[in-house]
Amino acid sequence: MLKKYALLLFFLLIFKSINAQLQLSAYSEISIVTAGPGTALFEAFGHSAIRVKDPMFQFDLIYNYGMFDFNQPHFYTNFVKGKLLYRLGRYDFNDFLLNYNQDKRWVKQQVLNLSQSEKQAFYNYLEMTVLPQNSDYLYDPYFDNCATKLRDITTLVLKDKVVFKDIHFDKNQSFRQLMNQEISWNSWGSFGINVALGSKLDQKTTLEETMYLPKYVFSIFKNSKITLNEKSENLVKTEEIVLNFKDLEQKPTIFSPFLIFLIFGIIGLLITFSDFKKHKRTNWLDTTIFFSTGIIGVLIAFLWFFTNHSTTPNNFNFLWAFAPNFFVGWFILKKNPPKWISKYAKVLVIFLLIIPILWLTKIQEFPISVIPLLAFLFIRYLFLSTKKSL
Repeated sequence: MLKKYALLLFFLLIFKSINAQLQLSAYSEISIVTAGPGTALFEAFGHSAIRVKDPMFQFDLIYNYGMFDFNQPHFYTNFVKGKLLYRLGRYDFNDFLLNYNQDKRWVKQQVLNLSQSEKQAFYNYLEMTVLPQNSDYLYDPYFDNCATKLRDITTLVLKDKVVFKDIHFDKNQSFRQLMNQEISWNSWGSFGINVALGSKLDQKTTLEETMYLPKYVFSIFKNSKITLNEKSENLVKTEEIVLNFKDLEQKPTIFSPFLIFLIFGIIGLLITFSDFKKHKRTNWLDTTIFFSTGIIGVLIAFLWFFTNHSTTPNNFNFLWAFAPNFFVGWFILKKNPPKWISKYAKVLVIFLLIIPILWLTKIQEFPISVIPLLAFLFIRYLFLSTKKSL
């Protein structure tokens, strides 16, 4: 029995040694694989991976930087704090396709136009990175994700031999604008993301920075050039549709944020008009406003100051979701709140007047769906700023 296990261990070590020194054949291919969007919010942006295929050695592998483990220690805490670890996973390409085929999501492949030494360099880098001690990385949805990894690896391996190009590149697009093209403006997912993320997302992107989205990885690789045998050639040698499905879209919800805010705003305006006429104040309405905007403001402040997310600081959504509102709400609960509430309301009116300026100058764009709510808040705060309203 001891000899049996010793022999097994010997063969495993030999296999590992051979695999580490494997030289790809002339028939090998390195490909960029792009998957289309899914219906869930986290699938809305598509996916990118690298495929290494060598028929001589009869392997066909996908290297996927989009892997994470729900069971890793403090997973949800790390997710909230912006310290979520993703990892590079390597497995059979057919297993990769199986999930996308079940979800009816298209998959396209771009075989790169590489020399044999460049193919080997790609493979060696991936094999080194997939080792347990190297496979984890600190995920950032805009600056270090499954798509940007492909850009960075290509630049690392090919260096100045590759020139990224895209004839459709618009230099006036920001990270937020590119993101909003992929998700419905009138969805709770879009509302949540745009409220949580700050003005860094409104910076204009360079060509390379647009590759945080898989669709731009595909487009830019398609139009890029590589120096091969001292000649400029297309970076992509061949392109293939592996799974042919139509683009999937997120299912619209009946109770969309715009509809909810519009209904709430109309009801609030009618109540405000009635309060103005009757020289009274509807306590439950103001309590709802101050506590709800205050809670959202506390979350914005937490993401801004107490997490490692790269895009949550400098978030001007605090101008309408003002964290101190939560504490002021306890004073609003009283039948006769203190007189300083009217002065506080005037400050909130000024904050709301700043929002259109920031929006028009594109310092930060705000969720479109929140417009009815902002209009109502302006009228209500204006009403509360008068002495008669208290």
